[in-house]
Amino acid sequence: MSPEIASYCGYTASVFIVLSFVLKDIKKIRFVNMIGCILFVLYGIYSGMLWPIIIPNAILCFVQIYHLIKKEKVSS
Repeated sequence: MSPEIASYCGYTASVFIVLSFVLKDIKKIRFVNMIGCILFVLYGIYSGMLWPIIIPNAILCFVQIYHLIKKEKVSS
């Protein structure tokens, strides 16, 4: 991936993370934040394996997935 595309991926990730702080519905917050985390992981990978970006965002992504699945099971 070109450095330009990786940068756009990082900027898009930032937009999703900021957007998640604006929303009020917890399910939407978690979903939008998860997308931002995935994009940050991709940004970290394609920018030269930036582990300080990849590791926390990967963990946060799994946390968001866990809570989204847990919330669906409780609702059912």
